[in-house]
Amino acid sequence: MQRRKLILGFCVAGAAALTSTFAGVAGAAAYPDKPIRLIVPFAPGGTTDIVGRLVAERLGKELGQTIVVENRAGAGGSIGTESVARAQPDGYTLGVATVSTHGINPVVYKQLSFDAEKDFQPITNLASVPNIMVLNAKVPAKNMEEFIALAKKDPGKYTYASAGNGSVSNMMGELFKMASGTDLLHVPYRGVGPALTDTLAGQVNVLFDNLPSSLPHVKNGALVALAVAAPQRSAALPDVPTFAEVGLEEVNDASWFGLVAPAGIPADVLKTLHDATVKVLAQDSVKERLAQLGAAPVGDSPESFAKTISDTIAVNADIVNKANIELK
Repeated sequence: MQRRKLILGFCVAGAAALTSTFAGVAGAAAYPDKPIRLIVPFAPGGTTDIVGRLVAERLGKELGQTIVVENRAGAGGSIGTESVARAQPDGYTLGVATVSTHGINPVVYKQLSFDAEKDFQPITNLASVPNIMVLNAKVPAKNMEEFIALAKKDPGKYTYASAGNGSVSNMMGELFKMASGTDLLHVPYRGVGPALTDTLAGQVNVLFDNLPSSLPHVKNGALVALAVAAPQRSAALPDVPTFAEVGLEEVNDASWFGLVAPAGIPADVLKTLHDATVKVLAQDSVKERLAQLGAAPVGDSPESFAKTISDTIAVNADIVNKANIELK
């Protein structure tokens, strides 16, 4: 009798263990089985938000789950980015990473609550968006050669607007100064909106910007485009050369917007997210919408995107050191 009880006990325990194993496998295979949060670390309406929402809508359909977009703006994107880093690494909290959050903030802020490389798992680079250098139409220059000649003739006379100290446009402006040997006066604003407004009004002469916000003003003649930062000319502005074409290769890096998760997400979840996102970026409707923004889909591997992040940090660290840029 005692032996029978012992055997029965082993059988029950074995069945329970087997059931638990199958449940675990089933649970892993079921990802995602609830809604996913996508944290956009900037306010609604900007390029980061537009790209994030575009991908979230299509990715939710691909995965069969709702993706809820949550805007958490502040501190140059650091507040929302920190919330991604601190989330559970289960694939149910994702974030949009940008040049600002993962390539600039790590080198301009003395104390940052996250490590842009160690605290995140890159999934894929979603889109590449050209940057652009534009002039107020009243500046007496119609191309890069003419403007550089003007700036060198009167060092410190011409001003450039940026979206703020430590912003992408600030980095681009300082890099342009170094590459071209010119001396422009930096005028920082609180966001690209007011910087663009004052450039249009002639309060400042030059603006370094993402292409989408300046594009309509270039098309209507209020701004003169000197060059775009991109691997090739933009289809939206086919007559505007790249920085590489005008001899300023150092300034020719486009902005990027990628998808990240907290470090430590399971490998199978990472693969699911990566594969589904790449499928979304290949959709014609997504390509068309990105093209309207002057952007192009990327959809690279997690390893390739991780290298993009580390390379961007290295480039901006050099600019920060040379231009003595620091934020508290």
